[in-house]
Amino acid sequence: MATQTPSRRRLAAVAVALAVLAALLVHVAVSAAAAVPPTPSGWSLVWSDDFNGSAGAPPSSANWIVDTGHGYPGGPGNWGTGEIQNYTAASSNLGLDGSGNLRITPQRSSSGEWTSARVETTRADFKPADGRVLRIEGRIQMPNVTGQSALGYWPAFWALGQPYRGNYWNWPGIGEFDIMENVNGINSVWGVLHCGVNPGGPCNETTGLGASRACPGSTCQEAFHTYRFEWDRSVSPNQLRWYVDGQQFHSVSQSQLDAGTWANMTGHAGYFLLLNVAMGGAFPDALAGSATPTAATVPGRPMVVDYVAVWQSGSTGPTPTVTPTPPGGVDARSTIQAESYQAQSGTIVETTTDTGGGQNVGAIANGDWLRFDGVNFGSEAARQFKARVASGAAGGVSGLVQVRLDSPTATPIGDFALANTGGWQSWRTVPANISGVTGTHTVYLTFSSGQPADFVNVNWFTFSTT
Repeated sequence: MATQTPSRRRLAAVAVALAVLAALLVHVAVSAAAAVPPTPSGWSLVWSDDFNGSAGAPPSSANWIVDTGHGYPGGPGNWGTGEIQNYTAASSNLGLDGSGNLRITPQRSSSGEWTSARVETTRADFKPADGRVLRIEGRIQMPNVTGQSALGYWPAFWALGQPYRGNYWNWPGIGEFDIMENVNGINSVWGVLHCGVNPGGPCNETTGLGASRACPGSTCQEAFHTYRFEWDRSVSPNQLRWYVDGQQFHSVSQSQLDAGTWANMTGHAGYFLLLNVAMGGAFPDALAGSATPTAATVPGRPMVVDYVAVWQSGSTGPTPTVTPTPPGGVDARSTIQAESYQAQSGTIVETTTDTGGGQNVGAIANGDWLRFDGVNFGSEAARQFKARVASGAAGGVSGLVQVRLDSPTATPIGDFALANTGGWQSWRTVPANISGVTGTHTVYLTFSSGQPADFVNVNWFTFSTT
């Protein structure tokens, strides 16, 4: 190895010092950028995640659900879009980077299988109050890949209507807001509304009502950009607006849609947010003119998410720490449809043949649960619970339908046992006494059985004083 002269040693030392300083400056810049921006004047923060945590850690399970596989259980294959990847929770596909960012990274195995990741918020109630504006925002760098190497890449930041959870066949009527979509490494952001019926309908499905533009300044792939969606209920007719780096590029007015379509899209509990990078599918294939990804597509280029935040205009007070009660609450003495839950575990929604038609919740087994927010019992104590249930369970299979308040692990306030009723659509109304309840609560229906098999379907339930 050659010996350095003193002048070269000094130059080398200066170079090292400059490199260290540059690294420190880069670190400081990334860390500073990782924080959720201050709440704008006249707004309040509803929810946020700035993805702080150790490198390789998954995103917060309190904030995010990790989707896996090629579709929701019982839902359309390939997530309904034709995308080919297998979503996983592996750290190679999904994880924090230790600098305040979430990375979703498509990978290709030696056998040619593509994997990637998709997450959705645990909350599914993002919706502006009457007279307010909801602002959903994320600072994101799209996968830094272009040209033939990018064919099939499909990063997205979007929102789906809450009734989609557990149903999976009511799209697009429940609404979809695509805040940021991109395909094939093109320097463009698409903002799209999906609604109504498929195909055709008022939102021209499956295309949707959309617009696109190039990212301002640096390309979408080279740098972070801020993508924002606003749902404005402060004006009449209401408006939906899409922005990139504060520049509006798309809008849809309530007046463009018929009243029924608008009500189906906006009249439910709200929306949940999603982040994912798909590979292949209808959108990238259409723009490429052929199937994607191809042999030229390179793996390992992540979508990097700095933060996601939701603000609402005009309201004040601290950031909510729990899911807020729906406006007006749900009357405990009304007929509460089982499929109207805010969250669930282990169940499906299916068409019922019970009187009145509609849907029921099925495939319920030991450990499954349904959550109903903001159930208002009033000031006079409810002391009885009734549920419309059916069972086609095999002989010897039975279980308990339990009512719990405010936690799925709280002591049940009442329950009843159920075995085979003559079939999964052979319905009966079963009562149970409960401890007296007043006020407003989150109600959990939980299900307990000594056998692993499904043992009950639920159509609806209600509470009464006697």
